[in-house]
Amino acid sequence: MAERPSGSLRIFLGSPPALCLSLGRALYCPRVKTNASPPGRGAIANPPTRFESLRLERDADWDPDQDPAPRTKFFRDLSQTVISYNDSPDIPFNASLNPYRGCEHGCSYCYARPTHEYLGFSAGLDFESRIMVKEDAPELLRRELSARKWRPQMLALSGVTDCYQPIERRLQLTRRCLAVLAEFRNPVGIITKNYLVTRDLDLLRELAAHRAVMVHLSINSLDAELARKLEPRASSPRQRLAAVQELAQAGVPVGVLVAPVIPALNEPEIPAVLAAAKAAGAGWAATEILRLPLAVAPLFTHWLERTVPEKKDKILGRIRAIRGGKLNDPRFGTRMSGEGIFAEQIARMFRVAARKAGLAEGGPELSTASFRKPQGAQLALGL
Repeated sequence: MAERPSGSLRIFLGSPPALCLSLGRALYCPRVKTNASPPGRGAIANPPTRFESLRLERDADWDPDQDPAPRTKFFRDLSQTVISYNDSPDIPFNASLNPYRGCEHGCSYCYARPTHEYLGFSAGLDFESRIMVKEDAPELLRRELSARKWRPQMLALSGVTDCYQPIERRLQLTRRCLAVLAEFRNPVGIITKNYLVTRDLDLLRELAAHRAVMVHLSINSLDAELARKLEPRASSPRQRLAAVQELAQAGVPVGVLVAPVIPALNEPEIPAVLAAAKAAGAGWAATEILRLPLAVAPLFTHWLERTVPEKKDKILGRIRAIRGGKLNDPRFGTRMSGEGIFAEQIARMFRVAARKAGLAEGGPELSTASFRKPQGAQLALGL
């Protein structure tokens, strides 16, 4: 046990955290200022990671209300490649691009939270307040699209964390990556819950002219108060619907992703969300049922306890019924949709509501026919 510091914490140390090794050269991003008084967070603590034995033990007289609000810090991600690949039959894309690791939106249910543990961070507060920034993402993307081995295909932006989270307004990494994609005319599918996507209408129009873009706005509730608690720093439902409208009016293919559907919480809102999305100009809709992998399960359970304690048991009971008696079932084929009577009811409700609203079940087929490598790119960067 280390020497007890001032305050009401006792620190127990095992092996050195991986962060000290993997981020040894990482620096605080000097162009980004921390926010001294941030809004609410989706998590309230940093649970231990799967891989490390560093933990904090609070004294019995600890008062969490006296803790300072966590500031968001940004670190340089020194990755040497930027396109990730997957072979999951449950995911409708093979390649994805994530300019950021971690997400300040702070969604309490986010399935991506455990990915932060690979960095030595916690899936809790660290995930939403310790953000890795791939400052070289546009240059890396250009290099990889220019390589001889690249086969034109749709890139998902992003497959893990939101590419339009708040810091994007300042760093513009997503915009610069979109500029590269537009130059190469490589198709891209965007998933976001932030109105900021409308900032890039010029690039999105350019890609749309070559059938090379579609945008999904993630909207799972029209209740502004519930959305604020579930997704503390994401755009409000009203703003997301406004983004749908602006994209549609600009000729950019746009649909809505009703996800995650949380049984017995936002599930009854499915028809209203789909009707509102159609009225705003959405062309299609898709959905996913909540899944709670690894550290997400206790984090979301704690969120239920402090936010909707009267519904906690019912919600968790429905999730277990959908996930084979567990809070998560990672098997391919069922992890996105679940199984059993409650999963079937949700799927049926969604299909009926989408058909009634006039929404297609899937987005448009994107084209690689216009893909090109700018003159000189392959000569200089081909691998």
